[in-house]
Amino acid sequence: MARTRTKTVYECSDCGAIAPRWEGQCRRCDAWNTLKEVTKTRSSGSSGRIVRSSGNGVGNGPGSPAILISDISSDSSTRISFGIPELDRVFGGGVVPGSVTLLAGDPGIGKSTLILQASASIADSGSSVLYSTGEESGAQVKMRAQRLGVGSGDLYLQSTNRIEDVLAEAERMKPKLVVLDSIQTVTSAASDSLAGTPSQIQACAGYLSEFAKRSSVPVILTGHVTKDGSIAGPRLLEHAVDVVLHLGGESTSGLRLLQGSKNRYGATNELGVFEMRSDGLKGVGDPSKAFLAHRRASAPGSAIASLVEGTRSITVEVQALTSPSNLPTPRRVATGIEISRLHLILAVLSRRLRVPVSDQDVIVNVPGGLRVTETAIDLPVALAIVSSLRDKPLNEGVAAAAEIGLGGELRPVQQGERRARESSRLGLTSLILGRQPDKEALEREKAAGALHCDMLGDAIAEAIAGDSDKRRW
Repeated sequence: MARTRTKTVYECSDCGAIAPRWEGQCRRCDAWNTLKEVTKTRSSGSSGRIVRSSGNGVGNGPGSPAILISDISSDSSTRISFGIPELDRVFGGGVVPGSVTLLAGDPGIGKSTLILQASASIADSGSSVLYSTGEESGAQVKMRAQRLGVGSGDLYLQSTNRIEDVLAEAERMKPKLVVLDSIQTVTSAASDSLAGTPSQIQACAGYLSEFAKRSSVPVILTGHVTKDGSIAGPRLLEHAVDVVLHLGGESTSGLRLLQGSKNRYGATNELGVFEMRSDGLKGVGDPSKAFLAHRRASAPGSAIASLVEGTRSITVEVQALTSPSNLPTPRRVATGIEISRLHLILAVLSRRLRVPVSDQDVIVNVPGGLRVTETAIDLPVALAIVSSLRDKPLNEGVAAAAEIGLGGELRPVQQGERRARESSRLGLTSLILGRQPDKEALEREKAAGALHCDMLGDAIAEAIAGDSDKRRW
């Protein structure tokens, strides 16, 4: 007779590493205070592998045979459209059958609202959708559906915390889409850990991924985030899924930004913009006007940046505020851009142009909740800082997009012509870019209204009235 053995170990909540005893720091990922006590149960008659039940389609049967890649049918038209243009854009035209998508975001940002709207849209088209939730009861989801005015189609609701129940119902229904809200709330009988632990998350995500690939039914998971904005649970979860989306935005603003950080079937950094209303999330067709709607013209410390997110060109405002500091080390605050980019820009301004920022507190903000990782934001940030320091606004109708090198040179960015055309559409008179080495591309950018500069000092002289000194402060 097989005997059951119970063993207490300590599992890292960040990377899933196992330690025999508690330690202050994880030896694998170097995170502090992440080891949590868990109980492992193992049968002495088993080989240590997780035996998966064949009843829900995840059995240990023989593997699938290899076939020629030329014999595999591929049809790009098989994507399933949500009927929500902004959501379809981020997915690359719709969700791919058999794919697994992870939607993460802060609490209360609108993940459940968006995913319920997407599910109801597919259900209204005549396809069945299984919406499984481990966070709310059926009555609570029904209240949200009534508020959003959805739920009249073939949308089936399941309230459970067991992954076996989800898989069994999906096998029985064979729906067009499976939604799980959220991955941190479900558990598997194959693991004795608590819900939300790395072992449970990996096991449940693995079962769902195997089901999706075998049945060609797309699965969408929602996930929690930690206090620093990263997805809760082991990093392996992001590697296991096909698409990773982040829903963010400022709590005081009505705009919600859906950004992709991974997409095996489309553009990675695609951006979808939504507006939170009383009846749910509504797509914003012209994000540039939405981001610039509250910009005050002729305000010192305000610059316009032309960005490209995925296949979309957008224009946003960059704000900077400088103030004399009484601290030994002046403060550097960056919201919407990486703090390392701000440090680089300030170092170039101080060393190459002699701009006196070493005794100034510098605060940079990108309003609207957008997180910019593109290096084209460098020049707009530098212009906003100099504008605030001099208390002079930038010339009206000027936008910018260029990477700043350590020597003070401006490096060109991709798709300059598209950026210039977007700026012209919004009524901006010129877009400052780094000089393009390709002569044909350079002429196309000029024809679209771009102005090229070689050095940061040249761009400052062109953008700020009265700053004719291109070499020194």
